[in-house]
Amino acid sequence: MSYKIYLVEDDKNLNLVLSSYLEKEGWQVKSFFNGEEAMKNISNPPDLWVLDIMLPDIDGYQLIKEIKNATPHIPVIFISARDADIDRVLGLELGSDDYLAKPFLPRELVIRARNLLERFNNKSYTIFNLPPYTINDSSRIVKLGDETIDLTSKEYDLLLYFAKNPNIALSREQILNHIWGDYYFGSDRVVDDLVRRLRKKVIELDIETIYGYGYRVNKR
Repeated sequence: MSYKIYLVEDDKNLNLVLSSYLEKEGWQVKSFFNGEEAMKNISNPPDLWVLDIMLPDIDGYQLIKEIKNATPHIPVIFISARDADIDRVLGLELGSDDYLAKPFLPRELVIRARNLLERFNNKSYTIFNLPPYTINDSSRIVKLGDETIDLTSKEYDLLLYFAKNPNIALSREQILNHIWGDYYFGSDRVVDDLVRRLRKKVIELDIETIYGYGYRVNKR
């Protein structure tokens, strides 16, 4: 399938290399070298954003806020040469779906991009009930009665994973592999942070901590 990808990277040489690798997959790539130009295209969204944090004008943090406000269902991969742990956590807080620390192999970006595109464009949808919440996997909308719960894409993925595995103890490693994929390199502390943020938004849900292991959602 020919996906449309927006690549925001101010380093012209790196932009060219990454664009070349992504285009070899048969994907349409539109390159931006600053945040301002990328900002103008938010209303015409791609299937995936690849977004550098350090840009010469508008930084990636401000840009992802605007992207997720306008199109919360569109996945974003953050890339950065700065402090990996700080940027990874901040990126997750703002709704990024994956993170790559520079330097990285262009092929790794292709693999992560493919995983996200396949997951977000999987059309085998259904309705899940995790009382008192209802999850519509077609629209990726979560409701509590008539109220829509505003979740980031990672928070939604975790909630859906719990909905598919009610009353089952899930290890941190299982959650990490399912949400971030086999190619994620980093601490499993991101799982605890994601659960913490999800708990704040679905306060009626019984997410039990299994100390030293992981988590379980107790379905009523």
